[in-house]
Amino acid sequence: VQLVESGGGLVQPGGSLRLSCAAFGFTFSNSAMGWFRQAPGKEREFVGSISWSGAITYYADSMKGRFAISRDNAKNMVYLQMNSLKPEDTAVYCCTGRRGAFIRTMPDDYDYWGQGTQVTVSS
Repeated sequence: VQLVESGGGLVQPGGSLRLSCAAFGFTFSNSAMGWFRQAPGKEREFVGSISWSGAITYYADSMKGRFAISRDNAKNMVYLQMNSLKPEDTAVYCCTGRRGAFIRTMPDDYDYWGQGTQVTVSS
């Protein structure tokens, strides 16, 4: 099993960034997927999750209206579109997958983890 994130980088406050995650080695179309982030010195934080079909998404309160998760089951890809970025969004963002089909918000509910991609929001 492998999850490979891409798309991180440096962006100015107010800017946008789209993260991608390629999934390998498990039945992606049966799996809910999620994104977590971790800033230096802080606990890992739930960003959002998407159900197996993509019909249902759920976000942490601080991300609602700014972030959007989507997926392409034909390509085994999941995406995180981030808009109106703030300096406090600076973190390593990790793609996650679970054997279950439905959304969860706790790290322990996820079975697969990527290495993460750094997002830095700074002027």
